[in-house]
Amino acid sequence: MKIVLLASNPNLYSNQRIIDAARKRNHEVEFANVGGCYIKVATSGCEIFHDEAKKFEQIDCVIPRIKPAMTFYGSVIIRQFEMIGVKCLNGSEAITKSRDKLHSLQILSQHGMGVPITSFANSSYDTKDLIKLVGSAPLVVKLLEGTKGIGVVLAETNKAAESVINAFRSLKADVLVQHYIKESKGCDIRCFVIGDQVVASMERVAQEGEFRANIHLGATARAIEITEEERDMAIRSTKIIGLEIAGVDMVRSITGPKILEINSSPGLEGIEGATGVNIADKMIEYMER
Repeated sequence: MKIVLLASNPNLYSNQRIIDAARKRNHEVEFANVGGCYIKVATSGCEIFHDEAKKFEQIDCVIPRIKPAMTFYGSVIIRQFEMIGVKCLNGSEAITKSRDKLHSLQILSQHGMGVPITSFANSSYDTKDLIKLVGSAPLVVKLLEGTKGIGVVLAETNKAAESVINAFRSLKADVLVQHYIKESKGCDIRCFVIGDQVVASMERVAQEGEFRANIHLGATARAIEITEEERDMAIRSTKIIGLEIAGVDMVRSITGPKILEINSSPGLEGIEGATGVNIADKMIEYMER
């Protein structure tokens, strides 16, 4: 098959692993910088170009690895591939849903999935009510479009929460306020879902004094056995959002697992290192099926 890996940096670990896995399985792989792609929309047909008017032709599959800053533009390019009949892992609409943290939580809650109590408002006059809605401090304040733990703050008191929320608002930033699940104790679980399987899962443990369990912030990771409930939640939530490949982040609470976020371009390095699972190969194998 002829595959396009649509991303921004060909040298990232995840992208290199996918390219190598595809070539080892005898596929032709072309890396395309999403920012360097452009499209033509016409009644006579839709076309996609890159590298100074080079047209994409006879492509069998696109594997999108779109960074958050390129979500809108990347979704436009993926949608164009979909319109000309090219299979994309994942689709443009599902990527857009997953990148909007509030939208994805709204969708998941509508389907009865466990999520942290979350509040959101436009006006700073509603700050006190936002805090009350999630059960008072300690609570978590999140930038709506933050990634890798950036823009996520734990407020220990209601006063601190008000200050953080209003500070973000003064910068014209949209924020979510969430109930803090104390019993998680700085740990979360990442399930890597491909199709209808969880192919690997790891527990991430935050550094001492840190509550964010992000590898980029120094958290450690180890392979973990998840429960059937957690497995079902990871697979079902991925399908609800419409993704085929996803990293589902959840925490364990006294009322059951709660989904924090669904990542449409989950990194491979941390989870492959922690579990020893060749996820890149499993992605290509799934694409072949």
